[in-house]
Amino acid sequence: MTRRTIDTTRLRAQLSGARQVAGTVARNPAMLRDVVAGLLGREPAAGPAALDVGETPEWLTGFTHRVAAARTVAAPPEHVVDVLGDLSTVADWLTLHTGWRDETPGAAEVGASFVQHAAIMAIPADIRWTVERFDDGALDLRGKGPMGLVLALALRVTAFGVGSRVTLHAGLDGQPVKGPLGSSIVRSLGGELDDSLGRLEQLVSGAPSSRPVLHRATGRTIPASTPVLVGAGQHVNSRPDPTADPAALAVTALRRAEADAGVPGLLASADAILAVPSASWTYADAAALVGERVGATPARTVASSPYGGDGAQLLVNEAARYIAEGEAHVALVVGAEAGATQSSLQRSGATPDWPVQAPGVAPTDVVGVDASPNNEVEASVGLSAPIYVYALIENAVRRKRGRGVEEHRAAIAGLWSRFSSVAARNPYAWQPEETSAERIAEPSADNRMVSEPYTKLMCANLTVDMGTGLVLMSAAAAEAAGVPQEKWVFVHAGAWASDEWFVSERADLATSPAITAVGDAALGHAGVTIDDVRHVDLYACFPSAVQIGADALGLPDDDPERPLTVTGGLTFGGGPGNNYGSHAVANLVPLLRADPDAFGLSTSLGWYATKHALGVYSATPPRRLFEHLHPHVELPPARRALGSYAGPAVVETWTIPWSREGVPEAVVVSLLTPEGDRVLLRRDDQRTLGLFMADDPIGWQVEVTVDGRLEVVDQDVHEMPAAPPSPVLVEQRGEVTVITLNRPEARNAIDGRTARLLERAIDRFESDPAARVAVLTGTGGTFSAGMDLKAANRGELPYGDHRGPLGLTERPPAKPLVAAVEGSALAGGCELALAADLVVAAEDSELGLPEPKRGLVAAAGGVMRLGERLPRNVAMEMVLTGDPLPARRLHELGLVNVLAPAGSVLDVAIELAERVAANAPMSVAVGKRIVQEAPRWDVEHAFVRQSELAAPVISSQDAAEGVAAFAEKRAPRWTGR
Repeated sequence: MTRRTIDTTRLRAQLSGARQVAGTVARNPAMLRDVVAGLLGREPAAGPAALDVGETPEWLTGFTHRVAAARTVAAPPEHVVDVLGDLSTVADWLTLHTGWRDETPGAAEVGASFVQHAAIMAIPADIRWTVERFDDGALDLRGKGPMGLVLALALRVTAFGVGSRVTLHAGLDGQPVKGPLGSSIVRSLGGELDDSLGRLEQLVSGAPSSRPVLHRATGRTIPASTPVLVGAGQHVNSRPDPTADPAALAVTALRRAEADAGVPGLLASADAILAVPSASWTYADAAALVGERVGATPARTVASSPYGGDGAQLLVNEAARYIAEGEAHVALVVGAEAGATQSSLQRSGATPDWPVQAPGVAPTDVVGVDASPNNEVEASVGLSAPIYVYALIENAVRRKRGRGVEEHRAAIAGLWSRFSSVAARNPYAWQPEETSAERIAEPSADNRMVSEPYTKLMCANLTVDMGTGLVLMSAAAAEAAGVPQEKWVFVHAGAWASDEWFVSERADLATSPAITAVGDAALGHAGVTIDDVRHVDLYACFPSAVQIGADALGLPDDDPERPLTVTGGLTFGGGPGNNYGSHAVANLVPLLRADPDAFGLSTSLGWYATKHALGVYSATPPRRLFEHLHPHVELPPARRALGSYAGPAVVETWTIPWSREGVPEAVVVSLLTPEGDRVLLRRDDQRTLGLFMADDPIGWQVEVTVDGRLEVVDQDVHEMPAAPPSPVLVEQRGEVTVITLNRPEARNAIDGRTARLLERAIDRFESDPAARVAVLTGTGGTFSAGMDLKAANRGELPYGDHRGPLGLTERPPAKPLVAAVEGSALAGGCELALAADLVVAAEDSELGLPEPKRGLVAAAGGVMRLGERLPRNVAMEMVLTGDPLPARRLHELGLVNVLAPAGSVLDVAIELAERVAANAPMSVAVGKRIVQEAPRWDVEHAFVRQSELAAPVISSQDAAEGVAAFAEKRAPRWTGR
């Protein structure tokens, strides 16, 4: 969810960022500003070339060539003059500058002289400047260069409203500009003047320089927008404190982060604050509240999705992205919980008097993905809490590792004991004490059994009062603020992805394709392998999460030289709701500062090892600028989850939840049928409990009777049946996502499972920033026969959770969708095609709505959309007769965009999708909205509504990039911003 308002100051800054563009368009982004102004019904905003540059100073009239530029700035004239009066700032605003030959110049005094290394048309030259004048808002510089080159700069600063108008005139003379390169040099200098004034505007406004920054320890020059983590702070309240709400804990941690950076005032300069939602107290906009308490007025406040431990690392990744892309210079990431205090107050019957924000308060942005954590089958057997789900997963991990019950219990207790050793050395751990493996494994009065095989000391501890604060800056901002480079830790790469959302539908409970994908993506971007990573913190809510993460990343979980935590895990380090990941990052910071050649890696996960964020860090500068990556995850076919079943099956995994009184409550067992479906059962009879407590039935073949009893058929260990082919296949082809209906035996008819999987495929496509266009097609020479009537007769209706009929038609994706129709698209199949934005059809295909022939109505949007897209009488003919029309006829009528030979439809559809994907994503998205919504706009307000939608596009980074690419005759590089 994103809320955007039009900020004309930011708009001008974005559009003036298209540099090094030949000709007037490149040097005059005001043309785009004027378009925006027109759309908004405003007078055109003044830009550099739109301002009157005034008369040429008299002393320049004798120069052979003269160029000029002008710009308005928000700073008052006296401030601009103060900046110009310090000649050392020439390095910050004059784009010709590459260095000083001798000493850095000081104050601007008449007669002062200095030598500057410069680049004119990329040709190095030394220029000796002399100050001719500095008074009354004027600075005149005369320069001599090689081969008799003479230059002059005349700056004039005058009041303009509440700000200033700055004009910069230049004169050129001498042999170099009289030769064949003269006109090129003059044109180049004209562009440099405008760019120089842009830098001066940044400088006087307090914005950091855009010049590269020298990293002194390595001697490397890094981009100004390189994100660096300069301060990390943590706070732990070991005793309940009703006066300390989570935001107060976060502020305390932030102030420690500021002290850690060593520069007072950093917090107040934040232009972005990102907050992990608290589980112990809900704020409307925690980031805004924190900003008020530290004196910051951020342009952007951000929250991660309400539930999920992936939020902390996700927000660090987003903060680094804002900085890398120039959207922020100082970003704060915070999170805190006051669960221990909340629990104490509840026991006493008290209610905390903590802040409640006014109605309507909301963050600028909410990032991340969230949905219901459980499907109906999982909820029906009590798998509604992490402890039970992870315990079920743990026994699947044990099976994968080939261990018996006691052997595995000892192994995970040993893993957790090693984590406790790390927590014992962590001054910010909630439970900083080393605990033996024997004590962790053995149930006792203070270490009760929770859910087999987990004791209490293997579970996350959520009743904690803990907070974190992280300060991230651009390298230029950190350098300008004076943060010592010894404090800098670079965020090299970040990544996010999710696994199959519902645990019961995953092909393998003991693996995570998503963690493998984010690890490969982030490490690959950083240019390192997992063997290069010395400091690791894997999200450690339960042992199974750590083992799955270690396997996915290729990490041994028993390496004494590289433990898998720097924090202690959520049992001993503490489990502050969604926020554990930021504690891990805070603990990596001092380790990496002390070990500057090393790399660190941190993971965060949400729900049941469902969604995953990962970051790679080092005190050594990155080779590539940070990116927040969203890799495509190749998920294996999903299983069908069954809540009821009778027949043969193999025991896949199991757990036994225990009551607080130490009584086993039931067995929750996962079975796999011969077809590869998963059956979840909960049985509380003593016979079944006794069977699972006395032995390990994993791999046994059983029979599920009609009344739900489990009968053991044999106790041999059987292989687990493979997942059946998925009825919905997803393939990524560059920026195009191909979604294929895969039920050829049913002519790709849509049953309940297919609708839900199609909906999830569309959801993943929508949430993937790298995916621009989707193509929907079918296997077996048929697009789709629509609703599976046999399944519907059994009560399996084809509805998604939120996209409506057929998993798509009520709420198609906002991104473009292309239907690739081979064979027939009838009934619901036709409605799926009509829900797409573009249709490619085989020459021999047909589309139709035969519902009247079966006493039905095409109520999944088919009738409505036919009426919008076809002439009235043609639509009526199709709706009333139920007879299909050939694709050729529908192509003539405009419903089908492209006809293709049979068998080639998918290739043609992908080619069409690639043509769409080649365009700016924001332009495409808004263009689609206008086409869809404009017919419903009244004439009086149509252009106003169009302007509201179009203005953010025209003010975007992509708009400036499009102009630049056109002028430079190159392909644009879209960012979607």
